[in-house]
Amino acid sequence: MLSFRTLRDVDWTLLVLTLILCGIGVLQIYSATQSTSEADRWWKQVIYIFAGLLVFYLVSQVDYHTLVGQAPLMYVVFAGILVFLLILSRVVLGAKRWISLGAGFKLQPSEFMKLILILFVARYISELKTDSLSLPDLLKLCGLVLVPFILVGLQPDLGTALCYLPILGVGVLLAGLTRQQAMAIMVILLLIVPTGWFALKDYQKARITSFMDPASDPQGSGYQVMQSKIAVGSGGMWGLGVTRGMQIQLRFLPFAHTDFIFAAFAEEHGFVGVVTVLGLYFLLLMQILQNAQTAPDRAGTAICMGVGALMLFHVLENAGMVAGLMPVAGIPLPLMSYGGSSILSFFLMLGLVNNVRLRRFLQ
Repeated sequence: MLSFRTLRDVDWTLLVLTLILCGIGVLQIYSATQSTSEADRWWKQVIYIFAGLLVFYLVSQVDYHTLVGQAPLMYVVFAGILVFLLILSRVVLGAKRWISLGAGFKLQPSEFMKLILILFVARYISELKTDSLSLPDLLKLCGLVLVPFILVGLQPDLGTALCYLPILGVGVLLAGLTRQQAMAIMVILLLIVPTGWFALKDYQKARITSFMDPASDPQGSGYQVMQSKIAVGSGGMWGLGVTRGMQIQLRFLPFAHTDFIFAAFAEEHGFVGVVTVLGLYFLLLMQILQNAQTAPDRAGTAICMGVGALMLFHVLENAGMVAGLMPVAGIPLPLMSYGGSSILSFFLMLGLVNNVRLRRFLQ
């Protein structure tokens, strides 16, 4: 159990920043869903946050070395669950992503695969005997991430699958990437990306191309981007105020409480609110980076850097998406977008970062 001394050593800066972002998210979810059939989403989000605090506490109790040691087993179990979803689960909103828990609550296993990949990559890196990756090690590490990437991509959920790549990227960099290997990876990517284009479904291709010229299909693939840009621009300097955003309240902006919550927030809180939220994310990322720098070993550093890289990717992609600078990929804004699986997975990951910090004092 956490002792008084351990409670003192908890990363309170990390936890407070996390809760502030969650609170802003709850307020925005309430504003975006009031007077709709989804008006209960804000209090469900509150339940998810309290559950997140519980898992944050629980994951801090177990030495992260134990969790790293169990990463292969967890990897196999969740890979099996992803296969199960593909074969036996029913299609919801065009994809096989969720396990129903009843009472309107669902879990998305692919979200928790992010955490397991972070642990598995940390284990792999910590067991390397050299300061640079050999070609076989590089291929094994890529294969490790490729399996869930393909399984999640087949659901189809390209956005979540792409989130696995920053974990791989930071793992490869920490393990030691030679110049020759970096050049080889670039060549492989240049060959794979055009080939992968033909494997995408038509709506996925439309999402990728529409951000370059959303006006070419304003009622179709470009609709979300155009409405999002209107919402962001309508906010001005100070915003229109809570529950007063026209794009939100008139239901022009789709998914205003999930994927496009940042656009909804920008309309109601303006440039000042956007800068404030981005500043909070920056402080949170810097706190994660500090824990990576002071981690007691290589595995702890890899865990913190993996969490930081994943969160940075989420923020950049989501913010770029709502501003029309990145393709629409269905990637939620960490800690703010509505969704139990996303909230729980990020609290688990931040609990791991806190776990790494605590081991500095408990060893």
